[in-house]
Amino acid sequence: MFAEFLSLFGDHTVRVVAAGATIIGFVAGALGCFAYLRRQSLLGDVVAHSSLSGITLAFILSSLLANTVAKSMIVLVPGAIVAGSIAMLFAGAVVRRTKIKMDTALAVTLALFFGGGITLMRVIQTGPFTERQGLDSYIFGQAAAMTIADIQAIVLLGAIALVLLRVFWKEFKLYTFDESFSKSMGFSGKILEPLLLSTIVIAVVIGLKAVGIILMIAFVIAPPSAARQWTHRLEGMVLLSGGFGAAAGLLGTLVSGLMGDVPTGPVIVIFLTLFAVFSLFFAPKRGIVFRSIRVKRNRRALVAQQHISEDSV
Repeated sequence: MFAEFLSLFGDHTVRVVAAGATIIGFVAGALGCFAYLRRQSLLGDVVAHSSLSGITLAFILSSLLANTVAKSMIVLVPGAIVAGSIAMLFAGAVVRRTKIKMDTALAVTLALFFGGGITLMRVIQTGPFTERQGLDSYIFGQAAAMTIADIQAIVLLGAIALVLLRVFWKEFKLYTFDESFSKSMGFSGKILEPLLLSTIVIAVVIGLKAVGIILMIAFVIAPPSAARQWTHRLEGMVLLSGGFGAAAGLLGTLVSGLMGDVPTGPVIVIFLTLFAVFSLFFAPKRGIVFRSIRVKRNRRALVAQQHISEDSV
């Protein structure tokens, strides 16, 4: 079995997909921690679905200007980033200016932008646009269709997201845990909020071609959920979450390659889910199994202490 795994790296397509999925998993897992800790888990789903309107609009504009690059990831992903960022800013504005709660605003935003993307997709399908085949891969994911150019785009955008995270680490950390205190320290929420959201948006949209709009939410939620069970420090959580995401991307690609025609995206999501479930049960400090053991141990100690007290009396 191990030899078969190693032999897969001789396949150019497997190497490309494995590299892309690993990078996507690390970046999305690391940045997903901030959405998870801010209790905005729906954020990743909203960004992924809202990005469809940006992808389709970018496709239309690029087709009119330069048909040969219409489906290039370096062209479509910036459109997704812009659409995802606008969607999140729109949801935030709705919450600030109305009495609508954030979860409701996110749901409305998802429906509005995703509906707009579906409408534009219909326009593309019925319009005079060439090379529109394959655009559906951004909805359902098609990791096997990734190219070297796609990997270069993923590396570039992922590096931008990680650099922003490193440069503004202190500000993001303080703003995530105590927004009011960060404002009192002079950190403007009007700047940090869009900056943090845009960084998370980048982490989400770079994986759309690999796993698709529908499954991308798993990359943002499952790794942080698993990492949170193992550590109480944000630094450790970010690294662990990125590691879980990268490991799932690599293992999912290899297992998918061994199984033949099985899509890569769903296999990656299965590994992400396994990591999260294993952590929920078996993490030493917060896992259900070890927590149950500690509870039973404490109960036995309490009963023993009561018996000692009764005997002494």
